[in-house]
Amino acid sequence: MSGESVGIETPLVDGLSHAETWLTNNSDLLIQYGVNIFSALVILFIGNIIVKMIANSVAKVLDKKSMDKAVVEFIHGLVRYVLFVIVLIAALGRMGVETASVVAVIGAAGLAIGLALQGSLSNFAAGVLIVGFRPFKSGDYVEVGGVAGSVEAIQIFQTVLKTPDNKMVVVPNAGVIGGPITNYSRHETRRVDLVIGVSYKADLKQTKQVIRDVLEKDPRILKDPDMTVGVLALADSSVNFVVRPWVKTADYWGVYFDSMQCIKEALDEAGIEIPFPQMDVHLNKVED
Repeated sequence: MSGESVGIETPLVDGLSHAETWLTNNSDLLIQYGVNIFSALVILFIGNIIVKMIANSVAKVLDKKSMDKAVVEFIHGLVRYVLFVIVLIAALGRMGVETASVVAVIGAAGLAIGLALQGSLSNFAAGVLIVGFRPFKSGDYVEVGGVAGSVEAIQIFQTVLKTPDNKMVVVPNAGVIGGPITNYSRHETRRVDLVIGVSYKADLKQTKQVIRDVLEKDPRILKDPDMTVGVLALADSSVNFVVRPWVKTADYWGVYFDSMQCIKEALDEAGIEIPFPQMDVHLNKVED
């Protein structure tokens, strides 16, 4: 029995003895690895804080120069990503990894990822073009990619819009650059386009004067350029007048809604009919 116990314990004792010997012989190496790993973690932690500080400082400097908020956010994100990659490479180098090899691996991985994520790269390139050519700025009301809204931010891969009903819409930058861009806020003035239909029995000169009188009473309507009021079309059920006053961009919708109401009320007071769609039906009696 004692012989069997000695036979079982001998490999265990030998294993523990070998482990102790290995730890004793490699203690310096283990301590060095531990120090390197701890140093790498410290580099990542402190480096991330420094990266945030630098990126925020860059954003503050750009803000002081009155640069557009959307552009500032784009540059802030770009600086932060680039600096963090540098910190990551430094941390790997502290752990004993060859930084040249790391850069090569990152380059190869970047190429592979780039081929797999061509859409993301095109969005990034489109973001750079948006920032460079600046077809719109933060706060502008635009229509891009089939969506209309106010520009909230231009990020590295997408543009963020806020719709008039307070919804957030994220449009990929490639979709912004790849289609028409309508900026309703770029110019200080806009033309309000209205179409007013009146009866064929109406006096056209009187109708034109009534409409002009209404618009001239509104101080928001600009004198230069002058408004346009004229017959646009002889439609099926009405004579359509085109009404095109010029206003400041900020007053567009207020003038639009108020003008429609005031013109309707003025035409009613003048006895000028705004007809409903109608159709004349002629019946012919067929004699046997």
